[in-house]
Amino acid sequence: MRTAACLTGVVCAATALAVNTTPALTAQRSDNPSSDRGPALSAPGPDADLAASLGPGPTTTTSAATGTARRRPPGTTTTSTTTTSTTTTTTTTAPPSANGDNCGGQPTLVADGMTWDCTFDSEFSGTSLDTTKWMAVTTAATGYTSGLTACFVNSPDNISVGNGYLSITARKEAEPFICYDPYGDFITQYTSATLATYGMFSQAYGRFEIKAKVPSTSIAGLQSSFWLYPQDETEYGPWPASGEIDIAETYSEYPDIAIPYIHYDYDSSTTDTATDTNVVTAYDCSIDPDQFNDYVVDWTPTTITMIYNGQTCLVDHWIPSSPQTAPEPFNEPFFVNLTQALGIGTNQFNPSTTPLPATTEVQYVRVWQEAP
Repeated sequence: MRTAACLTGVVCAATALAVNTTPALTAQRSDNPSSDRGPALSAPGPDADLAASLGPGPTTTTSAATGTARRRPPGTTTTSTTTTSTTTTTTTTAPPSANGDNCGGQPTLVADGMTWDCTFDSEFSGTSLDTTKWMAVTTAATGYTSGLTACFVNSPDNISVGNGYLSITARKEAEPFICYDPYGDFITQYTSATLATYGMFSQAYGRFEIKAKVPSTSIAGLQSSFWLYPQDETEYGPWPASGEIDIAETYSEYPDIAIPYIHYDYDSSTTDTATDTNVVTAYDCSIDPDQFNDYVVDWTPTTITMIYNGQTCLVDHWIPSSPQTAPEPFNEPFFVNLTQALGIGTNQFNPSTTPLPATTEVQYVRVWQEAP
């Protein structure tokens, strides 16, 4: 049940920015699975399936699930597989797109047999955040937290642009402070940040690409997430009925992999890895934590494909549970989110060992739509 009218960072923040005043998402505190905030901003994180697949990480815990700043409702079934292939991309020279975005000089992109036109481009080449494209999601506005440990804030210490990239930082403050939260204030000494294009850019279908470097450590306690969420979070019902596309989530306990996850209502008995039907996640998509990695989702009316550094690691031909029929729920506009959080669950943040400050650096976010 939904009770608040604040987006996961957006509507309340947007009101202050005079960007958008329409009620939208409600955030859920990750430590409270029964919260009636709903599971907006809910993504899985590696759970018992991942722990079983990968074995214990550098730190040993007894938690059954590795959590996230966002939460998937209990009982969601997970099935994993990986499809490995190499993608090919070529660029054709063309003038900038009608909206002025040219995707790093690639207004028209030919990739994997499709031609794409640039629709959104954030290169982070300046010295300040472009607030016509991005807004900060704050705990004070939305109640969005990281296990009641990190307070999400809009501060230059946590969000900055320079040297050719966006920096999103989790850090320890000099003194404990009160984190204001519409669902109950709490005291903490930690802040973090998340950004969204809500109310400024959203799109159904297309190629979404994020080039980013996550904190390089094998010590548990950090999570970075690059994900898409529906502009209308209740179009087909409460989460996950209206969908969510986690392009990549990284957990410092497992530094060499990123995890994609596609959320929707489906019958797990229909999962078929031979036909890539209702295959919603994969736990062996490799990345290099010491480098910038390229994260792509190709989203069409029939298929969602995750591609990391040119390698396809997940393909899903989704068939939602009745009464939905494909392409529902993935036929509505989704917006982009970038998050640096502190971990919970088996990837639990530990003040004594988790290295801070920890920064996710984003070189660019580029989005294309299929050319007519």
